[in-house]
Amino acid sequence: MTAEQRRAAVLEVLSQGEQPISASVLARRFGVSRQLIVGDVALLRAGGAAISATARGYMIQREQKGLLRRVACRHTAGEMEAELQMIVDNGCTVLDVIVEHPVYGQLTGALQLSSRYEVRQFILRASAAQPLSLLTEGVHLHTLDCPDEAAFARVQEELARAGFLLGT
Repeated sequence: MTAEQRRAAVLEVLSQGEQPISASVLARRFGVSRQLIVGDVALLRAGGAAISATARGYMIQREQKGLLRRVACRHTAGEMEAELQMIVDNGCTVLDVIVEHPVYGQLTGALQLSSRYEVRQFILRASAAQPLSLLTEGVHLHTLDCPDEAAFARVQEELARAGFLLGT
């Protein structure tokens, strides 16, 4: 298999997947190194492929099913799991986290979390690093994919009650 054929195959696997797939899993599947897959994905992205890199692996960016909404929050690193669980428990998917950096401007981290299991897995992986929100004293935005306005209202209400929602 040529490098070009492998990249096409990687793109096909990601297109068919519903969940993120790690570079290690792709490397085993194609019998190459993890670093080679990372390079393949970088080239695919540079060529215009809509591939997101999440903490759980790569995935093709899909059209959102519901309403896209943003919430501005502030909390400590220790409260991150509670915040994310409030959002997914009310039926919304946490697409990303966004912070404003004084040098780099807007920094966005893809999350793609839609269940308590996914939140827990993210928290376990995140325990080895500092969250982006530490750069802004806990202030950050989340882009949410919500099934309807009622779900978004429930999220806002719970985040406000916990003291996480900015502006309340």
